[in-house]
Amino acid sequence: MSDFLRRVLIGALLVTLLMPLLPLLLWAFGSAWFFPDLLPPEWSLRAWRYVLTPQARVGQALINSILIGLLTTIFSLLVGLPAGRALALYDFRGKRLIELLLLAPTIVPLLAVAMGIHIAFLRYGLADTLLGVVFVHLVPTTPYTVLILAATFARYNVDFEAQARTLGASAWQSLRFVMWPLVRGGVAVAALFAFLISWSQYLLTLLIGGGRVMTLPVQLFAFATAGDHALTAALALLLVIPALLTLFVTARLLSGERDSAVSAVGHWG
Repeated sequence: MSDFLRRVLIGALLVTLLMPLLPLLLWAFGSAWFFPDLLPPEWSLRAWRYVLTPQARVGQALINSILIGLLTTIFSLLVGLPAGRALALYDFRGKRLIELLLLAPTIVPLLAVAMGIHIAFLRYGLADTLLGVVFVHLVPTTPYTVLILAATFARYNVDFEAQARTLGASAWQSLRFVMWPLVRGGVAVAALFAFLISWSQYLLTLLIGGGRVMTLPVQLFAFATAGDHALTAALALLLVIPALLTLFVTARLLSGERDSAVSAVGHWG
């Protein structure tokens, strides 16, 4: 019964997540759809044929979005892993101030933050560049990454590492075979948040990229202002589908988590 209830809840969650995509599917493949018709009277691949042409520049925008999202995720984790571990496991002077500063980018309006960063990036030659967009995406992604990893390390017992070192493990082996199996679920969740936040950024990308760094959200806004609903729906699906795939893969990784730190320590016995 519990398994049946779990399947029902998962099914209801999937329906809730996917239902908003139904109008996009109808618009992307429909033609001449006007009120009061419930369904498009005609079906067409016109929108997809245009979206996939070089003139639409969707291919380059997709590549830029993936590259920016991956680089932002990597940099966020490089900052978040040591910061999250330090905040969770150690007490030091100024800890509360650091936590407040981490939360500040989520409280201060992004427009104000972006304008100040844009002035600095103009001086250092990072404005209108892909690397500059990656750096500015760290502003909204890093706080979530650090906080998620701090919560992960709050349930982590450093005694496992000490036991592994006592049994002959090196510092690298203790991190690889003891710490990593315990925290990789939290790392996967933090990476998912970082990638999805970066993937959907429009305002920061437009201000720092200056219209030269084209991503899918920037391209989607341009299509939406053109007033062609079919083209807008097709590009919106291209924006949503990779995010759903990332969510699905991460969920599969988390559901397959079966390793134990105790067995990892026993490996050195």
